[in-house]
Amino acid sequence: MMLKAQYDHRGPVPQAVIRAVPLELPPPAAGQALVAMVASPINPSNLLTLTGEYGVLPPLPAIGGSEGVGRVVALGSGDIEGLSAGQLVLLPRGGGTWVTHLLADARALVPLPEGADPLQLAMLTVNPPTAALMLSEFVSLAPGEWVIQNAANSGVGSYLMQLARHRGLRTVNLVRRASAIQSTKTQGGDVVLVDGEDIAGRVREATAGAAIRLGIDAIGGAATDRLAQCLADDGTLVNYGVLSGEACQLAPSALIFRGITLKGFWLVKWFRSASPAAQRALYGELTALIADGTLHARVHATYPVAQIQQAVAAAGAGERDGKILVTGV
Repeated sequence: MMLKAQYDHRGPVPQAVIRAVPLELPPPAAGQALVAMVASPINPSNLLTLTGEYGVLPPLPAIGGSEGVGRVVALGSGDIEGLSAGQLVLLPRGGGTWVTHLLADARALVPLPEGADPLQLAMLTVNPPTAALMLSEFVSLAPGEWVIQNAANSGVGSYLMQLARHRGLRTVNLVRRASAIQSTKTQGGDVVLVDGEDIAGRVREATAGAAIRLGIDAIGGAATDRLAQCLADDGTLVNYGVLSGEACQLAPSALIFRGITLKGFWLVKWFRSASPAAQRALYGELTALIADGTLHARVHATYPVAQIQQAVAAAGAGERDGKILVTGV
């Protein structure tokens, strides 16, 4: 039986608002493909969408999920080049990927290389490009320079460490609990520290006083200002999340006397302005890095669509080591 993970309302407990319900789909029409979902991750933005706290919310009722991979089951009539039954494809970016099957415009499906881990490819669309673009779009960094980030054991944080190392950059990685230090180091972090009020001094000591020109903030609140304290004068701080649920705090002295710049990043906005060629180049590079093992994300557990409530609850738990993914079976 085909299933979809649907929610009809939003609420403070994300697993309480979503459930698996039967799905009925017609045969693919001309130019369409019927795709069996293989894997789709649960990202923080997905949880915030369920609670109603994300910046852009789909109309209700809605199906959860925003990225993933699947296999082509059948193709509709018409001229469809480059696709065949059984082919692994990247699902269209957007909503509605927590399903066992979906109908998609065949032209929107991106063929993926066989032999690569489909669970890793399922996480290609959101976190890797977010990490890659934040490393390149705001400050022009030379090999050997340092970058600092918080929430370093998150999905984006893991990719950022690996991409930085691939580009010859060094990273200071802040985590919120000591139990996350070792696993963060294994992802390629050069320096891993527990965030706290005295973090600026500890960062200077760990980097021998290096001038850090780029900071990446996923938390907001007071954590934003702590990152700013670690940056060199005229440094740039990029915020892409509010895990604290609080607005970014930045001391006036950081703005007035030290010239710190605070900017925001949202991947959807980048896609709105980037050319198709730039998008293809970005995903081509990232796909190759995932396929050859250069980029790899930890997977904590997988759950079928039928167990979507358990999957969402696990994704919202604090003590886990890796991503939760929804699978089609």
